[in-house]
Amino acid sequence: MNLAAGIRLDANGIAQSINAMQMDMDIMGIFGENIVGFDKIGYQRKDAVISSFAEYLGTHALSHSVDDMVGRLVMTDRPLDVALSEKGYFQVLNNDGSIELTRDGRFKINKKGELLTQTDQKVLSSGGCPIILPYVPETLDKIKIGLDGKISVFDDEKRGLINAGHIGVFSSDGAMVAQNCVKQGFIESSNVSLEKEYIEVSNYKRSFEANRQMFRLQNSKLSTAISRLGQV
Repeated sequence: MNLAAGIRLDANGIAQSINAMQMDMDIMGIFGENIVGFDKIGYQRKDAVISSFAEYLGTHALSHSVDDMVGRLVMTDRPLDVALSEKGYFQVLNNDGSIELTRDGRFKINKKGELLTQTDQKVLSSGGCPIILPYVPETLDKIKIGLDGKISVFDDEKRGLINAGHIGVFSSDGAMVAQNCVKQGFIESSNVSLEKEYIEVSNYKRSFEANRQMFRLQNSKLSTAISRLGQV
Protein backbone atom coordinates (compact mmCIF):
# COMPACT_ATOMS: atom_id res chain seq x y z
CA MET A 1 0.00 0.00 0.00
CA ASN A 2 1.38 3.40 -0.96
CA LEU A 3 0.94 6.25 1.51
CA ALA A 4 0.98 9.87 0.30
CA ALA A 5 1.43 12.76 2.70
CA GLY A 6 1.64 16.49 2.23
CA ILE A 7 0.29 19.83 3.31
CA ARG A 8 -2.18 21.95 1.41
CA LEU A 9 -1.69 25.68 1.81
CA ASP A 10 -4.46 28.16 1.14
CA ALA A 11 -2.40 31.33 0.77
CA ASN A 12 -5.38 33.64 0.39
CA GLY A 13 -5.38 34.63 4.05
CA ILE A 14 -1.67 35.39 4.26
CA ALA A 15 -1.63 37.11 0.87
CA GLN A 16 -4.58 39.28 1.81
CA SER A 17 -2.89 40.31 5.07
CA ILE A 18 0.27 41.26 3.18
CA ASN A 19 -1.72 43.21 0.60
CA ALA A 20 -3.63 44.99 3.32
CA MET A 21 -0.42 45.98 5.15
CA GLN A 22 1.11 47.30 1.92
CA MET A 23 -2.09 49.20 1.18
CA ASP A 24 -2.07 50.77 4.66
CA MET A 25 1.56 51.82 4.23
CA ASP A 26 0.89 53.45 0.86
CA ILE A 27 -2.15 55.28 2.19
CA MET A 28 -0.15 56.53 5.16
CA GLY A 29 2.41 57.72 2.62
CA ILE A 30 -0.26 59.87 0.94
CA PHE A 31 -1.24 61.45 4.25
CA GLY A 32 2.45 61.90 5.01
CA GLU A 33 2.82 63.92 1.79
CA ASN A 34 -0.08 66.11 2.92
CA ILE A 35 1.58 66.75 6.27
CA VAL A 36 4.86 67.66 4.57
CA GLY A 37 2.96 69.94 2.16
CA PHE A 38 1.24 71.85 4.96
CA ASP A 39 3.75 74.74 4.72
CA LYS A 40 3.97 74.75 0.91
CA ILE A 41 2.36 77.71 -0.83
CA GLY A 42 -0.55 76.60 -3.03
CA TYR A 43 -0.24 72.91 -2.09
CA GLN A 44 -3.45 70.92 -2.55
CA ARG A 45 -3.98 67.90 -0.36
CA LYS A 46 -4.45 64.42 -1.78
CA ASP A 47 -7.20 61.96 -0.91
CA ALA A 48 -6.64 58.21 -1.08
CA VAL A 49 -9.04 56.44 -3.47
CA ILE A 50 -9.48 52.68 -3.10
CA SER A 51 -11.24 50.75 -5.85
CA SER A 52 -13.24 47.53 -5.54
CA PHE A 53 -11.57 44.14 -4.91
CA ALA A 54 -8.68 45.81 -3.10
CA GLU A 55 -8.12 42.62 -1.07
CA TYR A 56 -7.10 40.90 -4.31
CA LEU A 57 -5.57 43.75 -6.27
CA GLY A 58 -3.45 45.07 -3.41
CA THR A 59 -1.75 48.41 -4.07
CA HIS A 60 -2.98 48.34 -7.69
CA ALA A 61 -6.39 49.25 -6.29
CA LEU A 62 -5.02 52.45 -4.74
CA SER A 63 -4.93 55.83 -6.43
CA HIS A 64 -5.43 59.39 -5.26
CA SER A 65 -7.49 62.45 -6.09
CA VAL A 66 -6.62 66.10 -5.53
CA ASP A 67 -8.70 68.20 -3.16
CA ASP A 68 -9.13 71.46 -5.10
CA MET A 69 -10.72 73.44 -2.27
CA VAL A 70 -9.17 76.88 -1.78
CA GLY A 71 -6.59 77.13 0.99
CA ARG A 72 -6.09 79.92 3.49
CA LEU A 73 -5.37 83.33 1.93
CA VAL A 74 -2.68 85.36 3.64
CA MET A 75 -2.09 89.06 3.01
CA THR A 76 1.50 89.98 2.16
CA ASP A 77 1.11 93.41 0.48
CA ARG A 78 3.84 92.44 -2.00
CA PRO A 79 2.68 93.63 -5.45
CA LEU A 80 3.73 90.46 -7.27
CA ASP A 81 2.15 88.05 -4.80
CA VAL A 82 -1.08 86.80 -6.35
CA ALA A 83 -3.65 84.35 -4.98
CA LEU A 84 -6.80 82.80 -6.41
CA SER A 85 -9.90 83.08 -4.25
CA GLU A 86 -11.73 80.46 -6.34
CA LYS A 87 -10.86 77.08 -7.86
CA GLY A 88 -8.45 77.27 -10.75
CA TYR A 89 -4.76 77.40 -11.63
CA PHE A 90 -2.13 79.63 -13.15
CA GLN A 91 -0.45 78.26 -16.26
CA VAL A 92 3.34 78.49 -16.39
CA LEU A 93 5.77 77.53 -19.12
CA ASN A 94 8.72 75.26 -18.35
CA ASN A 95 12.09 75.54 -20.08
CA ASP A 96 11.35 72.36 -22.06
CA GLY A 97 8.19 73.89 -23.52
CA SER A 98 5.73 71.97 -21.35
CA ILE A 99 2.93 73.73 -19.49
CA GLU A 100 2.38 73.26 -15.78
CA LEU A 101 -0.50 74.22 -13.51
CA THR A 102 0.13 75.85 -10.15
CA ARG A 103 -1.62 77.85 -7.45
CA ASP A 104 1.65 79.28 -6.17
CA GLY A 105 1.36 82.94 -7.15
CA ARG A 106 4.65 84.25 -5.78
CA PHE A 107 5.78 85.96 -8.96
CA LYS A 108 8.76 88.10 -9.91
CA ILE A 109 10.03 89.95 -12.99
CA ASN A 110 13.40 89.75 -14.70
CA LYS A 111 15.36 92.45 -16.53
CA LYS A 112 13.36 91.79 -19.69
CA GLY A 113 10.09 92.47 -17.88
CA GLU A 114 8.98 88.83 -18.06
CA LEU A 115 6.64 87.69 -15.30
CA LEU A 116 8.17 84.58 -13.73
CA THR A 117 7.56 82.11 -10.91
CA GLN A 118 10.08 81.59 -8.12
CA THR A 119 11.63 78.79 -10.21
CA ASP A 120 11.91 80.99 -13.35
CA GLN A 121 8.93 79.52 -15.18
CA LYS A 122 7.16 82.02 -17.44
CA VAL A 123 3.65 82.98 -16.38
CA LEU A 124 1.17 82.64 -19.27
CA SER A 125 -1.58 85.04 -20.19
CA SER A 126 -5.19 84.13 -20.91
CA GLY A 127 -4.12 83.84 -24.56
CA GLY A 128 -1.39 81.32 -23.74
CA CYS A 129 1.56 83.69 -24.29
CA PRO A 130 4.24 84.68 -21.75
CA ILE A 131 3.44 87.94 -19.98
CA ILE A 132 6.01 90.67 -20.64
CA LEU A 133 5.71 94.10 -19.06
CA PRO A 134 6.31 97.06 -21.40
CA TYR A 135 9.10 98.19 -19.09
CA VAL A 136 10.48 97.39 -15.66
CA PRO A 137 9.30 100.01 -13.16
CA GLU A 138 11.58 101.44 -10.50
CA THR A 139 9.27 100.17 -7.76
CA LEU A 140 6.99 97.14 -7.90
CA ASP A 141 4.08 99.04 -6.38
CA LYS A 142 3.52 100.60 -9.80
CA ILE A 143 2.36 97.20 -11.04
CA LYS A 144 -1.38 96.77 -10.66
CA ILE A 145 -3.26 93.49 -11.01
CA GLY A 146 -7.05 93.53 -11.15
CA LEU A 147 -9.50 90.93 -9.94
CA ASP A 148 -9.94 89.77 -13.54
CA GLY A 149 -6.18 89.18 -13.85
CA LYS A 150 -5.48 92.30 -15.90
CA ILE A 151 -1.93 93.42 -15.24
CA SER A 152 -0.88 97.03 -15.84
CA VAL A 153 2.11 99.25 -15.16
CA PHE A 154 1.80 102.90 -14.15
CA ASP A 155 3.69 105.23 -16.51
CA ASP A 156 4.95 108.39 -14.75
CA GLU A 157 5.33 110.34 -17.99
CA LYS A 158 1.89 109.54 -19.34
CA ARG A 159 0.43 109.53 -15.82
CA GLY A 160 -1.61 106.47 -16.60
CA LEU A 161 -1.65 102.68 -16.66
CA ILE A 162 -0.20 100.72 -19.57
CA ASN A 163 -1.83 97.35 -20.19
CA ALA A 164 0.52 94.34 -20.09
CA GLY A 165 -2.03 91.57 -20.60
CA HIS A 166 -4.16 89.28 -18.46
CA ILE A 167 -2.93 86.57 -16.11
CA GLY A 168 -4.70 83.41 -17.22
CA VAL A 169 -6.73 81.32 -14.80
CA PHE A 170 -7.53 77.80 -15.96
CA SER A 171 -9.26 74.66 -14.72
CA SER A 172 -7.41 71.37 -14.25
CA ASP A 173 -8.41 70.27 -17.79
CA GLY A 174 -7.02 73.43 -19.38
CA ALA A 175 -10.29 75.31 -19.85
CA MET A 176 -10.21 79.00 -19.08
CA VAL A 177 -11.95 80.10 -15.90
CA ALA A 178 -13.82 83.38 -16.33
CA GLN A 179 -14.06 84.60 -12.75
CA ASN A 180 -12.93 87.69 -10.85
CA CYS A 181 -10.80 85.73 -8.41
CA VAL A 182 -7.27 87.16 -8.76
CA LYS A 183 -6.17 88.91 -5.56
CA GLN A 184 -3.02 91.01 -5.61
CA GLY A 185 -0.96 91.19 -2.44
CA PHE A 186 -2.03 87.73 -1.18
CA ILE A 187 -0.63 84.22 -1.18
CA GLU A 188 -2.53 80.98 -0.69
CA SER A 189 -1.40 78.57 1.98
CA SER A 190 -2.07 74.86 1.57
CA ASN A 191 -5.58 73.49 2.13
CA VAL A 192 -4.22 70.85 4.52
CA SER A 193 -5.65 70.48 8.01
CA LEU A 194 -2.97 68.88 10.20
CA GLU A 195 -5.54 67.67 12.70
CA LYS A 196 -7.46 65.79 10.00
CA GLU A 197 -4.30 64.27 8.52
CA TYR A 198 -3.02 62.99 11.87
CA ILE A 199 -6.43 61.46 12.67
CA GLU A 200 -6.50 59.67 9.31
CA VAL A 201 -2.93 58.43 9.75
CA SER A 202 -3.80 57.07 13.20
CA ASN A 203 -6.72 55.11 11.77
CA TYR A 204 -4.54 53.41 9.17
CA LYS A 205 -1.80 52.75 11.71
CA ARG A 206 -4.31 50.77 13.76
CA SER A 207 -5.44 48.97 10.61
CA PHE A 208 -1.81 48.11 9.79
CA GLU A 209 -1.22 46.72 13.27
CA ALA A 210 -4.38 44.60 13.07
CA ASN A 211 -3.32 43.15 9.71
CA ARG A 212 0.19 42.55 11.02
CA GLN A 213 -1.13 40.60 13.98
CA MET A 214 -3.34 38.55 11.66
CA PHE A 215 -0.33 37.81 9.43
CA ARG A 216 1.78 36.74 12.41
CA LEU A 217 -1.01 34.45 13.66
CA GLN A 218 -1.47 32.82 10.25
CA ASN A 219 2.28 32.45 9.80
CA SER A 220 2.61 30.88 13.25
CA LYS A 221 -0.11 28.31 12.51
CA LEU A 222 1.50 27.46 9.19
CA SER A 223 4.91 27.02 10.83
CA THR A 224 3.38 24.75 13.49
CA ALA A 225 1.64 22.62 10.82
CA ILE A 226 4.87 22.21 8.87
CA SER A 227 6.83 21.35 12.04
CA ARG A 228 4.34 18.67 13.06
CA LEU A 229 4.27 17.22 9.56
CA GLY A 230 8.04 16.88 9.73
CA GLN A 231 7.79 14.89 12.96
CA VAL A 232 5.46 12.28 11.46
